[in-house]
Amino acid sequence: MDEKLELLEKELNDLKKSRQPKTRSKKKDFSKKIVIAVIIMNIAFTIAIMYLFLKTSSEPQTLIASWFGFTTVELWNMAKIKQSKIKQTKENE
Repeated sequence: MDEKLELLEKELNDLKKSRQPKTRSKKKDFSKKIVIAVIIMNIAFTIAIMYLFLKTSSEPQTLIASWFGFTTVELWNMAKIKQSKIKQTKENE
């Protein structure tokens, strides 16, 4: 009787482990790639603007403000989406 019970417990634990969601999903990887891409683009943009300033001695203030405004809003919105998903999963648990 004890052997059957132990066997059933082991099978139950195996089933629980197999049903647990994977900790890493493609969506998380996608958002990380977007953040890395935005950082790389900001660095490239800064280098290009510095080169442009070196050659022309004038800086495009509107372009700079628009670019960094755009990238900041994108990252901010991604952070808000992630926070809402975390909050939603905590409420569901």
